[in-house]
This record gives sequence, structure tokens and C-alpha cells, in this order.
Amino acid sequence: MTNLPVDGTPLAADPLTRAVLEIDEYTAGLGWDQPARLFALVDTAKLRTQEPSLAAQLGIDESADASLTPIEQDEIPAGTPLDEFLATIAWPDAVVGCALTVERLMLPPSAEKAEPAGMTEKQLAKWVAEHPERQEVRMTVAVLRDGARESALRLREKDSTSEVLTGKALVPGLADALAATFEE
Repeated sequence: MTNLPVDGTPLAADPLTRAVLEIDEYTAGLGWDQPARLFALVDTAKLRTQEPSLAAQLGIDESADASLTPIEQDEIPAGTPLDEFLATIAWPDAVVGCALTVERLMLPPSAEKAEPAGMTEKQLAKWVAEHPERQEVRMTVAVLRDGARESALRLREKDSTSEVLTGKALVPGLADALAATFEE
């Protein structure tokens, strides 16, 4: 028996987890080597009643059972550091949460012991990119205004919906940065 519905998206009970997995599946369909993507998360029922034309454009009708709808935002400006970009974000009240998907290189914890001291950021990036144990990972992280968090990690070498790892605290630094976009 499979844990996958007909469309291949994993089943999840929590609305935030479902939204994160929906975003992960969407970005997986775009392939690898993609820029970071930012999404607003809105209450689906409110979207249908308050913005029916937008809901129709997004293909959301009365049969849609998702309680959170991800809406992709404009492209993040190329060359802008992600932390600087996120510091410029302010969300309207209708946005109940946000999510970001970004690709990065990851090393196992054991590699930290071998990291040469005193490297610049550029040198460190080169060292990681050339490390034999590096893995490419796509991280999708979401936060809600109420503090709820969820993440999904997809390794390039295990690029399958059934191999996506989820958890609330997988990428805490990125979740903190996204949560800060809701602070006044």
C-alpha cells in the first residue's frame, strides 16, 4: 500500500505540512538548478470568498480541500543575498504565512572537523562545492504568523517524492528569517 494519492503528492494531516509538500512537488517539477522561490500562504476558504477571480485563476473551487494555498511571489532579485532580501519583506494581513524554497550544498556533520580555519565566505563556498561528501539539497521552509513551522528536504541524489524528509526544525535559521518577515 502506498502513502501517495493519485497525483503523487504525499498525504499529510497538517495543513502546513500539506502546503510545504505541495510547494516541494511544484518546484521538483521545475527541475534542479532553480533560483530561490518565495510563496505567500493564504487561507483557501477566505481566498475563495474574498478573491473569487484569483481563486478561479489558481484553479481553486469549492472542491478544493486544502486549507492553505501557496501563491508564488515575484522572482527574488538575482545577486541579492537572501537574508537581505527577506529583511525587506512585509506581508499584508491576508497572508497567514510564507514559504521559501532554495537549493544549497550540504555537508555531513563530520566534514565540520575538516573545515580549514580562517577561510573567507568565498573560499568556504568553493571548499564546500569541491568537497567529495557534498550533497545538493532543496529546502522548502514555511512559517505561519502564529509561529507554526514546517520544512521539507529533498536530496538531488534521492529525487523522489517518497524520499522527501519533513520536520518542524530541519532548517531553523531559515525558519527564523521567514518568521521575522511577520514582525512589525
